[in-house]
Amino acid sequence: MLILASASPRRRSLLAQAGVRCEVIPAEIDETQRPGETPIAYVERLALEKARAIHALHPEAAVLGADTTVAMSAPPGSHGEEIILSKPADLAEAERMLLALSDRVHEVHTGIALALPGPAAAQRTHVETTRVFFGPIPAEELACYLSTGDSLDKAGAYGIQGYAARWITRIEGDFFNVMGLPLAATVRLLRQTHSL
Repeated sequence: MLILASASPRRRSLLAQAGVRCEVIPAEIDETQRPGETPIAYVERLALEKARAIHALHPEAAVLGADTTVAMSAPPGSHGEEIILSKPADLAEAERMLLALSDRVHEVHTGIALALPGPAAAQRTHVETTRVFFGPIPAEELACYLSTGDSLDKAGAYGIQGYAARWITRIEGDFFNVMGLPLAATVRLLRQTHSL
């Protein structure tokens, strides 16, 4: 049995699209970024913590945890090399995020982690990165998009599969990773651990 430790309907839908059946039991963990933690380390840790939290309750199951974030280079002269853009708290924050992404390149990182049943309770992790190129975002289109409320439940305040697709000029890497789950890497991990 495979359990998906995520409330994301997109992740469940993507797994179903790839023919992977699972039960959904969302994990409740503290998602605060630690001081000095890189975006890659951050998503890998959160994915593993989600998988471990549900595996502790269901040790007989293979548990898949996942976490996605958007990262972009910090402005010149500021502290830190990258800024993490998680889910916005409100529309004002969503607007700030999208304006920061406008006409720039950013990276989407998704950490996946698999906690396995058995005496060893093995764990496997992987982080997938996709570069996303945004063109300029016209003010009237931004206002229209924000009015839909679609920006509030997505890292970086956008989904590649929706309205915001009009601003994406190209990507380098896994398309599904930007949606929240790198399918090929996930299936590969499940195959390697005989969880598929």
